[in-house]
Amino acid sequence: MRVAIVAESFLPNVNGVVNSVLRVLEHLRANGHEALVIAPGATNGQEEIATYEGYRIARVPAVDVPGINSLPIGVPMPSVYTELKKFQPDVVHLASPFVLGGAGAVAARALKLPCVAIFQTDVAGFANNYKMKFLSKMAWRWVRVMHNMCAMTLAPSSVTMRELEENGVRGVAHWGRGVDTERFHPSKRSDELRREWLLEGEKKRGNAGDATDLEGRRTIVGFVGRLAAEKSVERMAALNGRDDVQLVIVGDGPEMDDLKSRMPTAVFTGGLYGEDLAHAFASLDIFVHTGQYETFCQAIQEAQASRVATIGPAAGGPIDLIKPGHNGYLLNVENFEAELVEAVDTILAGDVDTYRDNAFEGVQNKSWSSLCDQLLGYYRQAIAQGGKAAPRKGSQRDFTGVREVPRPAAEETTEETTAQATVETSAESAPQVSAEPAAK
Repeated sequence: MRVAIVAESFLPNVNGVVNSVLRVLEHLRANGHEALVIAPGATNGQEEIATYEGYRIARVPAVDVPGINSLPIGVPMPSVYTELKKFQPDVVHLASPFVLGGAGAVAARALKLPCVAIFQTDVAGFANNYKMKFLSKMAWRWVRVMHNMCAMTLAPSSVTMRELEENGVRGVAHWGRGVDTERFHPSKRSDELRREWLLEGEKKRGNAGDATDLEGRRTIVGFVGRLAAEKSVERMAALNGRDDVQLVIVGDGPEMDDLKSRMPTAVFTGGLYGEDLAHAFASLDIFVHTGQYETFCQAIQEAQASRVATIGPAAGGPIDLIKPGHNGYLLNVENFEAELVEAVDTILAGDVDTYRDNAFEGVQNKSWSSLCDQLLGYYRQAIAQGGKAAPRKGSQRDFTGVREVPRPAAEETTEETTAQATVETSAESAPQVSAEPAAK
């Protein structure tokens, strides 16, 4: 099978979208398939890689968005069409499409290539959080048009599936996420790292404490992720300064300075990757995810695989991952800070190890290998449809055995049909445009 992946984000950036794409590429290589990746170039002098698992990475120019500068946006270029036409894939995989992925959808439609879209980023929700509510409806309109050009849209959680269907996206099916249970494992817990965090926190409190004494009376509660407005990490400040809690914030991003001022006793590690990240996860006692716009929330699974109790919002992907009272707690978004304090108190008043054990046991059957096999089944289903977009009525048979997926029976609006005609016309004319991505 020949698979072209158009990725909205890729290395050297590291996030949930990139992680999923890397696991898919590794699985494709292990099973003898061919692949091409079309992705944004690096910004701010970061070093690009030209290949991954032996697969070529075709780069397009990228720009940073003010206020969200840790996520460069790939500029949609005519070369997306050219690369797809030259590679002649059996199927096009759109990884969290919006800007560059939108160009991929248009090009695939023009070339009559089967297309599978992976919905991973709640752009409409982000627009609300960045105080741009007027853009939320526009974002959903584009999501609907773009995804309905594809044979199917795969969503990682039940909440996200329902939201997509309610907003007119057809052909929605479920595709979850695997977790690397070898990298993220309780054996990575580091007593030395915990002592470092506890001593640094004590110094921030103006004391020179004994790490041994602190280990016995201070629970380490942490967040791991990008420090951006949509993650709402400031909610962790509800625990700042507590004598029985040491906050640890792992990650980097535009909100770093503001968060440091809100949580003066917290330890900020900056961005961590690879084994350093695995050690950090496993060295927490309780992991808290604060953002309410997660379509899945891979960080929760990585914490659970590391045998860490988990707390998250009762919204989006976390609803499928956290079982209240079993492996952690779900909190109402409107009252998150107050409920966070209560949840931590409840866990500390009980047996923390029971929550941790339940978290660990719950992810042991979630391998990337089985999830990627399921994805290959979806590819075959899209190919069987012959490059056609998801039908407007009826139900789409899920060939991978997950479930039969109902879709809204409503016809497309005139506005949506017009928009599709516009992007198709643009795609057909793409080869006549001479602009190409800058070589790097």
